[in-house]
Amino acid sequence: MKTILTGIRINSEITLGNFLGALLPMVRLANKYSKTHHVNIFIPDLHSIIGSIDGNLKQNTFREIRYYLAAGLEVNQNVHIYRQSYLPAHSELCWILDCFTSMGEALRMTQFKEKSQNDNNSTNVGIFNYPILMSADILLYDASYIPVGEDQFQHLELTRNIAERFNRKFGDIFVIPEKTVDQIKFMETINNTYGNQDKNIPSGLRIRDLQNPEKKMSKSSHSENSKIMISDSPKQAAKKIISATTDSLAKIQFDLFNQPGISNLLQIESLLTDQPLQAVISTWAGKTRYGDFKQQVATTISSFLTDFQSKTQNISDITIEKLLTEGEQHARTISAAKLLQVQKAIGLR
Repeated sequence: MKTILTGIRINSEITLGNFLGALLPMVRLANKYSKTHHVNIFIPDLHSIIGSIDGNLKQNTFREIRYYLAAGLEVNQNVHIYRQSYLPAHSELCWILDCFTSMGEALRMTQFKEKSQNDNNSTNVGIFNYPILMSADILLYDASYIPVGEDQFQHLELTRNIAERFNRKFGDIFVIPEKTVDQIKFMETINNTYGNQDKNIPSGLRIRDLQNPEKKMSKSSHSENSKIMISDSPKQAAKKIISATTDSLAKIQFDLFNQPGISNLLQIESLLTDQPLQAVISTWAGKTRYGDFKQQVATTISSFLTDFQSKTQNISDITIEKLLTEGEQHARTISAAKLLQVQKAIGLR
C-alpha cells in the first residue's frame, strides 16, 4: 500500500483561497484514496518556527485540525494525523541526510536564495536546512505522493536525489518518491474532485485577490477587503464579496484574461456550492447584472461560513487529542523502524 503525505500549515489563519485551493482538495483526496493508500497528514511545527508565528503553535494546530474535520475529513485506520515535533526521528534523520547532501545542492534551492539575497544576515539556518528536513519528513514514511505547490517541486527532486544516492551506497533503504511529472498527474486528481471537465477552463485552482484579481488571494495583503479569512464573520465576508472588483463589460462569463474578477467569483460560487464550474457558468450565461450575481455569491459565502464555523465549534479538544495520540503512536512505530534501518546501514547501530 503506497503512502500519500501532506503537511498542514499552522503559522497563521488561512484564507478562503487556502481553504478551497489546498485544504478542501486534500480532504477530498484523502477520503478518495484512504481505502487504498496510507494518508499521512502531519503538522510541520518544526518547519513553522523558521518564520513568523501568529499566535500559539499548539492552538494553531488544534484550529487547523478542526478545519480538516469540519471540511469532512473521514478518519479511518489508514488516515494518520501527527505532529512533527513529537517524533524525534524527523530531526535525527534530517542530520543524517545533511551528511549526504552537498553544499552545492542546498545552495541551489530557490526558496533559500530568494529569502537570503536581500539580507543574508537575517536569514536563519533553518531556512537553509528546510528542504533537508522536508526530505526526512518524506523518506521516513516511504511516501510516494506528496501533494505540494510548484515552489516545492525542487525540494521533491532534492529528496529523490538524496534517497537515490543513499540507496546506491547502502542498498534499498528508502522508497523513492514518484517523479515530478507523475506527482503533477497525481495532483491533478485533486483538482478533478471539483468536477471541472471543461477543457477550456484551467484545472489549476487559484482563488484571486478580491480587490486586485490579477493576483492570488493572500493573507499578507494589507487590504482587508482583498481577502476572506475563514475566521471572518459571515456578514464581513458577504460585504467583501459585494465590494469585489469586477469590470465594465456587463457580461457574466468565465474569462480569466479579460474578466478575472467575475471569473474569480464564478469559481468561488462553484466550489462553495459543490457544482461543476461549467454548470454555474451556464446558470449565469447571458445575464448582465453584476449586482445580482455578487449578491448570490455573498449569500453563498455567508451560508458556508455560518455552517462551517458551527461545525468547528462542535469539535472538542478531546477529540483532537485522541486523533493526535493515535496518529503519533502509528507514526512513531513507522519512523523509529525506518531510522533504525538507516542507522544500521551507516554503522551507528
